[in-house]
Amino acid sequence: MAHENAGHYAMKHQTRKPDLRISSALEKEAVNKTITCNQVHDVAKALGISPKDAGIQADLMELRLKQCCLGLFGYEPDGKNLDKNIEVSEKLSVAIKKIAHNGTTTCIQCWKLTSELGMKHLETGSSCEKLGIKIKKCQIGAF
Repeated sequence: MAHENAGHYAMKHQTRKPDLRISSALEKEAVNKTITCNQVHDVAKALGISPKDAGIQADLMELRLKQCCLGLFGYEPDGKNLDKNIEVSEKLSVAIKKIAHNGTTTCIQCWKLTSELGMKHLETGSSCEKLGIKIKKCQIGAF
């Protein structure tokens, strides 16, 4: 959600109701009304729900998402946490281009690629950025 809408995340889900089980688990992880991407994913996995459902509950709780696992948002002071000097191997370049369409790919596709290649999420995010591939459709709904 754009910065001008910060603190009004629940507006994205006006028809959704809070789920006490999910919100309780998220509340245990949150600090000062913020929660990391990784924490949301961990809660989703622990509860056997989708990251999207956990992200919706985080929005309903007005939790600010930070520290995207792919490095795309939520890092101080610059917002992103990407390695601008990353060296992208030919193998990785081919793999990223295979999952990209019209210069974009999705968060879930990046996570799958990260797992398949035994990489870190930040390496995948940085590599996509270096290749000019934009990542869309955040699994937890941040973008």
